[in-house]
Amino acid sequence: MVTKEIIRKVPKVELHDHLDGGLRPQTIIDLAGKQDIALPETDPQKLADWFHRGAKQKSLPLYLETFAVTVGVMQTREALERIAYEAVIDLAADNVVYAEIRFAPILHTKGGMNLEEIVTSVLHGLERGRRRTNMSYGLILCAMRNQDPKISVDIAELAVAFSDRGVVGFDLAGDESGHPPKKHLEAFQYIRNRNFNITIHAGEAFGVESIWQAIQTCGAHRIGHGTRLVEDMSVHGTRIEKMGSLSHFIRDRRIPMEMCISSNVGTGAAKSYEDHPFNIFYRNNFRVFLSTDNRLMSDTSLGKEMELAATAFNLELNDLEKITLNAMKSAFVHHDEKIGIIYDIIKSGYAEIRKTLGVQAF
Repeated sequence: MVTKEIIRKVPKVELHDHLDGGLRPQTIIDLAGKQDIALPETDPQKLADWFHRGAKQKSLPLYLETFAVTVGVMQTREALERIAYEAVIDLAADNVVYAEIRFAPILHTKGGMNLEEIVTSVLHGLERGRRRTNMSYGLILCAMRNQDPKISVDIAELAVAFSDRGVVGFDLAGDESGHPPKKHLEAFQYIRNRNFNITIHAGEAFGVESIWQAIQTCGAHRIGHGTRLVEDMSVHGTRIEKMGSLSHFIRDRRIPMEMCISSNVGTGAAKSYEDHPFNIFYRNNFRVFLSTDNRLMSDTSLGKEMELAATAFNLELNDLEKITLNAMKSAFVHHDEKIGIIYDIIKSGYAEIRKTLGVQAF
């Protein structure tokens, strides 16, 4: 049986974590005070509750409203470096051994910083955190669907320019409805021509067409969320009786999907934990894994995501290891580093836990 104590100890891999969705409430209060920004609450717990209310009420507008506050305090070099540093500290405390953290640089220019300064500040914070915790990381730069596609090209060029300094990928985020990824095709073509990495938010608030475009038109190597792929298949319980061509393609090509259960339930993309399609995908050998999306807004951590998935879907220790390996295999770091983390940290960590428990590996 998988217990909270076991989940606390297992090595974890996080590939879908938004920098502006994981701030500490006290940090928001500190930074708002320095920047003379008004907050809805000034007590850390009450402020945390204010951030959590969207997910608890399953209200997408309330959920999204809170980002104006986090982004609002992230407009200085000091703020970005501190928040990135604390993100690594908090993830490492959850025994995350590798994380890819993402953010949209264009949202942090109001204080006068240019894009290079913004990315450099975040990387400085991440590196400080790595030196303290020994947690490995990669940074993903996001373009926004609702903005001018020319800005997306700028962010794509920025991502490649920093590819030797810790940036590992390019993402397209934001409202899917009315903003298809193909509008940003020039940015994706630039990334692909530079042999770089692409993940795209798709199939969360919009249907299968969004996922199809992300993969077949834009060349996504991973899909963020992808919950609506279930609409491309006929399912009985957890057994898939029939799949469409896109589902077959995604499974056959081992295209990873970054599953964010708490976030999807909190924003209404899934009705409940038990109804989330993660279990369907996992039981039918899609390459899926667990992620947090926005730790603050969803009041979660990767450990919590593992706990709720273990409870809702009867996952065992072997399942948690497979999910973690799925994630690390899907990471955007180079092969040698990936293999080192898989064998030296993840597999050895799980082996040690099994030895303590006296259980067998799968």
